[in-house]
Amino acid sequence: MVSNIAPFHEYDASDDTRHWKDFMSEDWAWQKADTISKDPETHGSALVPIILGSDKTTVSVGMGNNEYYPLYASIGNVHNNVRRAHCDALVIIGFLAIPETDRKHSKDDMFRIFHCQLFHSLLSAILSSLKSAMTKYEVLRCGDGHFRRIIYSLGPYIADYEEQLVLSCIVKHWCPKCIAIRTDLDGGGVYRCCEHTDFLIDELCGDVLWDEFSIIGDLVPFTNDFPQADIHELLSFDLLHQLIKGAFKDHLVNWVAKYLKAVHGTRVAEEIMSNIDCRFTAVPSFAGLRRFPQGHDFKQWTGNDSKALMKVFLPAIKGHAPGEMVRAFRALLEFCYLVRRDVITEDTLNQIQDALHCFHHYRKIFDLVIPTFSLPCQHSMVHYMDMIRLFGAPNGLCLSITESKHIKAVKEPWCWSSKHNALGPDPSVISNVEPWLRTCKKAVESMQASHWPVDIGSVLASLSRNSSNSIDKHIAIVVQYAEPVLARLYCISVQDELTGLKGVYIAYQSDWPFFVL
Repeated sequence: MVSNIAPFHEYDASDDTRHWKDFMSEDWAWQKADTISKDPETHGSALVPIILGSDKTTVSVGMGNNEYYPLYASIGNVHNNVRRAHCDALVIIGFLAIPETDRKHSKDDMFRIFHCQLFHSLLSAILSSLKSAMTKYEVLRCGDGHFRRIIYSLGPYIADYEEQLVLSCIVKHWCPKCIAIRTDLDGGGVYRCCEHTDFLIDELCGDVLWDEFSIIGDLVPFTNDFPQADIHELLSFDLLHQLIKGAFKDHLVNWVAKYLKAVHGTRVAEEIMSNIDCRFTAVPSFAGLRRFPQGHDFKQWTGNDSKALMKVFLPAIKGHAPGEMVRAFRALLEFCYLVRRDVITEDTLNQIQDALHCFHHYRKIFDLVIPTFSLPCQHSMVHYMDMIRLFGAPNGLCLSITESKHIKAVKEPWCWSSKHNALGPDPSVISNVEPWLRTCKKAVESMQASHWPVDIGSVLASLSRNSSNSIDKHIAIVVQYAEPVLARLYCISVQDELTGLKGVYIAYQSDWPFFVL
């Protein structure tokens, strides 16, 4: 079973302790199901949370002047491991507009407001078809073959910090989840809610909203157009940018070099950093460990680079950095690895809280080089315990899921294309790629060498049955069959109503089909 129709709570039978894992086993889904059951019109309907995610990406190599803004969607009923896998649990549903202007107006306040409000208006328009089914049930066939009454609800939104600010209409350097003061984010603050925000907008002027409450009063979030949706509550985790790239790589790793220069001077600090790099290169070969033969001072980092550095950085600085600094790294790494677990127990939550307290205590050694610890990435760690209780294990709602989807949904189709209107306006074009690949692979795997030549007609018929669009396209299918000595290429060109993919070429690279648009 890869999905859950009804919310549930999971406990350990041995000691009756609560487990947090998949989305439907957590408190948010339970609360929404209770609301549905209390309404006589929707009583007995199944909850289908719509999980959204968006992330701007660059597709061109070199100049980087070709950007796309894909919007992805999934449902909360599927298990976390299915959503993380490279399958159709996460699909692209649209491309958001990226407005441009001349350099003179690019930083104009009015243009920024227009840009942000356009973002919300587009989300509202794309999701408008679901609005009626959020208050009145629809009868749909579920994955198990049974027909059920379905009620949709807007679920968590997966986004990085910059996009969370746009979604929540909050000023930069403030927290989009709570009303903590910008200069003391870890000082505490109650959670934001749409009712409180609407009240402040009605009662206060724009300057006061901006300066004292970090609210951009000119923006209207897209969640205002949908029932029972609070954008501040729906903002999800971001393990990749908040913890791995943010708190670890961009903060603590860079602070070590600044601290050593401030204490020992530039020349001695460079020698110490060189010794640390030598330790990276001396890491023994072992599964899961990565060497850094050129050290860790290279320009462009990926998420996988930062994850690999996390495994070797702590022992590399031992003896070169003060004990408090090493303990600060240990506490942060313990926090990161605990929240990345597939299953989180009550004991794990206590360990997460202890690691957070230790990190806040030992990071004070960096105050020699850092003017403030009021940083949104590190402050977000405070909210992880409550969000785990609401949404389950963070690895099921991480931005790395959408970033990995960029490869198949955006970057590879763009590389295969002629670079002119490469992806087109219809996201279903991209959605059809993976079903085609599976169909082709299954058809070819069923062919036996003794049955050659291939029955092209049966392959085309199979592909046509798996097509959802009816647009005349010129399809060229290349089927490759390799004999022990000589490889034969069989090619057939047909006119058929297959898919919305323009100029699709299905070929074989080793044993996998691929597309060239």
